[in-house]
Amino acid sequence: MGKNRLEAFSDGVLAIIITIMVLELKVPHETGLDALKPLIPVFLSYVLSFIYVGIYWNNHHHLFHSTKNVDASILWANLHLLFWLSLFPFATGWVGENHFDAVPIAAYGVILLMASIAYYLLQRAIVVQQGPASLLAAAVGKDWKGKMSPILYLAAIPLAFVNTRIASGLYVLVAALWFVPDRRIERALKDHKE
Repeated sequence: MGKNRLEAFSDGVLAIIITIMVLELKVPHETGLDALKPLIPVFLSYVLSFIYVGIYWNNHHHLFHSTKNVDASILWANLHLLFWLSLFPFATGWVGENHFDAVPIAAYGVILLMASIAYYLLQRAIVVQQGPASLLAAAVGKDWKGKMSPILYLAAIPLAFVNTRIASGLYVLVAALWFVPDRRIERALKDHKE
């Protein structure tokens, strides 16, 4: 099967996720700068989640740029990823509305962890379908960022009940690790064309 419908559907879902998240930013009724102060936690949680959605969109784009065809396992793995990403607006709103309290921060971490596992499973489904000598298999290599991210999420989830700032800092750290787009696939595509 071709991959165009999967990519278009995924792009649409991610656009809706961002739209839902931004709608959680309620406009204050007052006009002074003090009216924005209560919105700071909501805005900060939105910024972090927007960055995460952007990271997933960027890497998803690269992932499917290296993929020739899709099969049922890839379609289901992609839906699995989109399911966890679709929970970002809920987690984002809960964290922001409750000023980064422990339970919402831990729940946010669980959703981030599950999204990272889902992305890994999607990546594996593509490698299995395309073969161990595929472009993606060569590009992924040891995938230290992909292995480090769930470890940091697993550390942050219980840590949220001890210190929410450090747990939140670990989520920011993972986002910072992935903020620079993953160039492995781009390099593999370039090498493959030459």
